[in-house]
Amino acid sequence: MELITTHLHADFDALAAMIAAHKLYPEAVLAFPGSQEKNVRDFLSQGRQYDFWRLKNIPIDQITRLIVVDTRQRNRIGKFAECLDNPNLEIHLFDHHPDAPGDISGDYEVVRDAGSTTTILVDIFQQRNTEISADEASLLLLAIHEDTGSFTFDSTTPGDLSAAAWLMHQGAQVNIISQFIAQDLSAYELGLLNEMVNGAATYTIQGVDLVIAKLSVKDYVDEFARLVRKFMVMENLNAIFALARMGDRIYLIARSRIPEVNVGNIAQEFGGGGHASAASATIKGMTLVEVEEKLVQALHKCVLPASRALDLMSAPVISAGPDVSIDQVHEILTRYSITVLPIVEGDKQPAGLISRRVVEKAIFHGLGGLPASDYMTTDFAVLPPSATLADIQEVIIGHRQRFIPVLENGRMLGVITRTDLLNILIKDPSHSPASFHRDGQPSIERNRNLQNQLFAELSSRMMELLRIIGEVAQKYNYTAYAVGGFVRDVLLHIRNLDLDIVIEGDGIDFAKQLAKRLQGKVRAHKKFNTALVKLADGFKVDVATARLEYYEYPAAMPIVELSSIKLDLFRRDFTINAMAIHLNPDKFGLLVDFFNCQNDLRDRQIRVLHNLSFVEDPTRIFRAIRFEQRMGFSLGKLTSKLLKNAVKMNMYDRFTGGRFFHELKMILAEENPQPAIYRLQQFGLLKFLHPALVLDQRLKNILMETHRCLAWYKRLYLDTPCRQWQVFLLALTARLNGSQVKEFLQKFEVLERDQHIITRNKTAVIKALNALRSCAMPTGTDLAGKFGRPNPGERNTKIEPTYTLPLPASKIYSLLHGLSIEGLIYLMGAASKSCHQLVSLYVTKLRGITTVLDGNDLLHMGYEAGPQFAVILQKLLEARLDGLVEGRAAEETFVKNNFKSGTTTIVCEGR
Repeated sequence: MELITTHLHADFDALAAMIAAHKLYPEAVLAFPGSQEKNVRDFLSQGRQYDFWRLKNIPIDQITRLIVVDTRQRNRIGKFAECLDNPNLEIHLFDHHPDAPGDISGDYEVVRDAGSTTTILVDIFQQRNTEISADEASLLLLAIHEDTGSFTFDSTTPGDLSAAAWLMHQGAQVNIISQFIAQDLSAYELGLLNEMVNGAATYTIQGVDLVIAKLSVKDYVDEFARLVRKFMVMENLNAIFALARMGDRIYLIARSRIPEVNVGNIAQEFGGGGHASAASATIKGMTLVEVEEKLVQALHKCVLPASRALDLMSAPVISAGPDVSIDQVHEILTRYSITVLPIVEGDKQPAGLISRRVVEKAIFHGLGGLPASDYMTTDFAVLPPSATLADIQEVIIGHRQRFIPVLENGRMLGVITRTDLLNILIKDPSHSPASFHRDGQPSIERNRNLQNQLFAELSSRMMELLRIIGEVAQKYNYTAYAVGGFVRDVLLHIRNLDLDIVIEGDGIDFAKQLAKRLQGKVRAHKKFNTALVKLADGFKVDVATARLEYYEYPAAMPIVELSSIKLDLFRRDFTINAMAIHLNPDKFGLLVDFFNCQNDLRDRQIRVLHNLSFVEDPTRIFRAIRFEQRMGFSLGKLTSKLLKNAVKMNMYDRFTGGRFFHELKMILAEENPQPAIYRLQQFGLLKFLHPALVLDQRLKNILMETHRCLAWYKRLYLDTPCRQWQVFLLALTARLNGSQVKEFLQKFEVLERDQHIITRNKTAVIKALNALRSCAMPTGTDLAGKFGRPNPGERNTKIEPTYTLPLPASKIYSLLHGLSIEGLIYLMGAASKSCHQLVSLYVTKLRGITTVLDGNDLLHMGYEAGPQFAVILQKLLEARLDGLVEGRAAEETFVKNNFKSGTTTIVCEGR
């Protein structure tokens, strides 16, 4: 069986599209999956000769070809969705709605942007010269009028008007339109409309006025959609969302005339569907109040800001004077990765535009030394800051001008490019082809409002700080953004207290004003226009001026210039870190995502923003691996290829060692750096750290044991902090000798203080390892248990060994006393398991033991101050460690028996 069907609650477009499809598939049967709107039922009840089958008479398991019109959603074709599992089923789809999650995939699809599905089928009739009757033409015309609001909806296309004209030529009667669409309301319907008007509320979201109307009735109202349309026309509304509780269900009808409000996207939040101008949803299991609350949240998420040139342009503008040569223009275009350069005169007055294509051809012909003004384009359109999206489209699409200067009083404030327009259109799938979107879907809304998520993820103190930052920026005419990892982690529901702020304006001046407001301190870095604001409680806020960077040669330090937030984000390392959140009060919480970054978060991919990213800054290679392993993401296919190419280029001869070591240090400070170290090995990067560094099984075992020992130490909750990166650096360089480690530290410009600590620990660990291996304990000896719980703060802790140690406790203390806590943990990782408990004993017990007596006590006992005090106290400590003395009295007796008063003579050295 072949079956033609449509969506539940069929309207005239659904009915007409089914009848039209029957002209293309005459052997197919017609059947509705559910009910129809009242005006459709009235139309069919007038004796129209259409052979519709009842749903109960359709053998669903025998359907071999399914023709679906005016929808592609599985959940909108009712019981007929069951046939989608039929073997060898052939699916044909005709639809005008934008792609949406859950769409059925067809063997044959005709899906395009139109005001109605009927328009698409009429176009097919025209191409095939299909003949239709006057009655059929009238029904098709009626459907187009209803779905386009008689050509007043924003979704109306030229094709709808062309289809209507053709139908008029086929004998369509226009009186049918007034009979079934422009009906007068009954007294009951007028009462419902009045109730909707009185209960309606206006919301201003993203600068767009929206109306939410509510209605509650006992029984189903067929004309609800018509009441909503009447309300919209009567009040001249741009967008309306009407909620009606009818029985145990709530119905949403949404209409929009403006591109900023795509009601199809909003209806999808409730499991419904539609297109940008008209949509609906049926909601179960929620109260009217709950639905309204969810609707308001969806509006904050989905409504786009009103589009003006001032909001959409990029600023400040990269430009050049009229005397610049074509060769110099080529250098500027390459430096900033742009394709068009404005040539300006005087106070930013644009005199012309010159493109990369013209420049490259001029250089090819040997004209590089001539002035750019000789070959620039002088015939171009400009727009004011108040220009609308329609104005921008007209210039870029209608006039084929890819670059528009935005002028105010003759000065160039910014520019809008063809790419900017494309990004705007992609936000609204009703205005862009599906091929623009990954997996048939647009990126998650790039200007969605994150206020609710910020409240959910951040502490009240952090929210207050963000609001104060926005208020200070607004007061001094700056624009403030939270950027980078802070934004990424908010979207990933990860706690992040590293707050980075970017200011469009003077970042250092802003930092001073913020510190003044919060009674904090400022440390400025004028070279990079950055500052650090330290608050009274120690919390730090990093502030930067919006900037772009370019690199004079591969692996160079970046040269920084002032820029806008868009260029500032474009200079960043990866897409997942190239988002920002507005903090100024008028746009607080608004997400800025120019580069589809949210798609990469969703797909768990690490991607660079441009193909020379690793060439310009090879340290990003280490950062990419760190992010990949920390977050469980994967490198994008192209990013992985670019990383390998950068490694092959071996450009590390011209690097700043300190910057590389900072990235390595960040890797080693991760909770578990082992996967990142293995990844460095896979890309051949360990040999870059040092040629002798090989990740063999022995080194893997040391790294694994070191990680295990670190976890053990953290569980002790001792007072001595541990710098994990130093522990893992010692472990990573375990197979290198002392001179090789020193060479590594100098190559990567490690701070002298850290170099001293690491080399000292390296030497002490080697000495301790040799001593411990020579007297390893039998496996299974439990020293820590015999010494009880660690209590390093207690001065008079008693040791009562009831067994024979392989080394005296004082000897263990002497061997390990010179090691920092980092060296001790590395020693445990590098030593055999039989030595672990000796080190553990020292860390948990011996390390905290001291004598009861001190220098003052010795003075009171009659001993003269001098070098002998150190000898006396050292011998006393050894006796204390070895369990020979306990308490003050025993220590005093030990000192008197072993040292003569006033001398350093040792009476008895034995134990």
